[in-house]
Amino acid sequence: MAKNQKNKRTTDQQIELYSTIYPLLKSMFIEIKDFSKKNQNDPINLSKVKIINRLLIKAKDILKDESSIEYLDILEEDNLPSMSDAVLIVSQYISALDKFHSDHYRYEDSFGLTWDNPGHWQ
Repeated sequence: MAKNQKNKRTTDQQIELYSTIYPLLKSMFIEIKDFSKKNQNDPINLSKVKIINRLLIKAKDILKDESSIEYLDILEEDNLPSMSDAVLIVSQYISALDKFHSDHYRYEDSFGLTWDNPGHWQ
């Protein structure tokens, strides 16, 4: 956990958003990666960029208090990124969300595996 995050607990909103966004982002990453193998330098169309960014913005909401947030960008809509650019950016978000999970999801004697949110235990 980041130095300034030692006492920071996850919120119910972060937990719910993580549970929704993470599987969608993983699935999207697999699809983009597959497309990238065929045409890595081809630009992504604007509608796909908007779909990807919608998930990335929600992921940023989850990660707003994490040290990784300053390194996470969304895809540019004015200058359409290539497939390989999208793979790189989405993979950074997945890594940041994996770290978020490992920092905030743990074993508690009374509850087993759970988030570090006392209100969520009830």
